[in-house]
Amino acid sequence: MSIKILFFAGSSRKQSYNKKLAHAAYEYAKSKGVEATFADLIDYPMPIMNEDLEAEEGMPEKAIAFKKLMAAHDGFFIATPEYNSMFPPLLKNTIDWCTRTHEEGEPSMIAFKGKIAGLAAASEGGLGGIRVLPVLRQQLQNISVMVVPNQLALSAAHEAFDDQGGLVKDNQRKMLHGVVDQLIETTRKMKG
Repeated sequence: MSIKILFFAGSSRKQSYNKKLAHAAYEYAKSKGVEATFADLIDYPMPIMNEDLEAEEGMPEKAIAFKKLMAAHDGFFIATPEYNSMFPPLLKNTIDWCTRTHEEGEPSMIAFKGKIAGLAAASEGGLGGIRVLPVLRQQLQNISVMVVPNQLALSAAHEAFDDQGGLVKDNQRKMLHGVVDQLIETTRKMKG
């Protein structure tokens, strides 16, 4: 069964470890025959969510574009940095805008309802961003996303990638593949 999965990171930093992790997951999904899309949030700049702005100017063009991209996929993989035990404002703002309805008759939560997600975090620290994953999981579940149980917290991320952006260590690759495999399998079952 054909499924579409979107891969992105909650960071716009050029050399983001989480962007590298999301891209490694994307490459693996493609190798498994999945119709995969990689998106970079730097290409979707959005103002801070503000209902006054929305009322005056409508939903921002880039927010509409990213929401449509999410809605066109069956699931998504998010790699997020951890900022003080939370996911970054960039990711929260993106989620907030994509929950908004911008067309009459549009189904509520079209970008999230019935979607499947896989999560990962990468950090230079020893915990690998583990504290952010339950927080992001709860946020997504609250907006009707089913999050697969497997997840990856990648520690020592500054040493984790080779020059081509692949993970150096076998055990880290296996853990990432485990998250992506579960995301693919669950998405296929839910879509079927």
